[in-house]
Amino acid sequence: MKLPRRLLAEIAANKSLLLFLALMLMFRSAVADWMVVPTGSMNPTIVEGDRILVDKAAYGLRVPFTNVRLTHGGDPQRGDIVIFPSPKDGISLVKRVVGLPGDTIAMRGERLYINGLPLDYAPTQEVAADGELPVATRGQQREYFSEVLGDATHPIMLLPQRDAMRSFGPLTVPQGHYFMMGDSRDNSEDSRYFGSVPRDTIVGRAYRVAYSLDADRGYRPRGDRFFSPLN
Repeated sequence: MKLPRRLLAEIAANKSLLLFLALMLMFRSAVADWMVVPTGSMNPTIVEGDRILVDKAAYGLRVPFTNVRLTHGGDPQRGDIVIFPSPKDGISLVKRVVGLPGDTIAMRGERLYINGLPLDYAPTQEVAADGELPVATRGQQREYFSEVLGDATHPIMLLPQRDAMRSFGPLTVPQGHYFMMGDSRDNSEDSRYFGSVPRDTIVGRAYRVAYSLDADRGYRPRGDRFFSPLN
């Protein structure tokens, strides 16, 4: 069946735009993209309404729209914030890499142990300003600690009144897999519940907040989070 001349003319007239859109989609699929964060599992590092930038080439360049990798890239490091589909239902998740392949991971009363050694913790001030957290979270009892994970220190948030898995393991992370956890330790469905995550399903590394909108305040921009780096 032949296409109408008018349609062919419109395609020809807009071929530059169509080529740009196709290249943009390929770029977002394989190189870099942004993601809306709808939940609080990474509070206080990432808050609901953040739009985060994702480096999709961090762990190897992929064929656009597939999981086929053209290059290996660097391996995820302990402490990286990564994007991957949930092994449970395929929904895109953002979590922190806690365990590397071959690591033994355990938790005892909110304290993580890696290869038998406890991580260092210290009480800390709230990192996300109180007004940045949604109303539902602000109404709960919260505790904040700094956690030393590898060579970096980052904040975590505890919600003592919530039911959560505060102890588990020890367990060994399989080769080619990574153990993921949210910084909001009592409000995160992560590898404690669905197991370790295969490397080839990790989409990319989140590295910066592009901008943030506050749903509790009519989606007003949060100015202090504009283009802020992530730990």
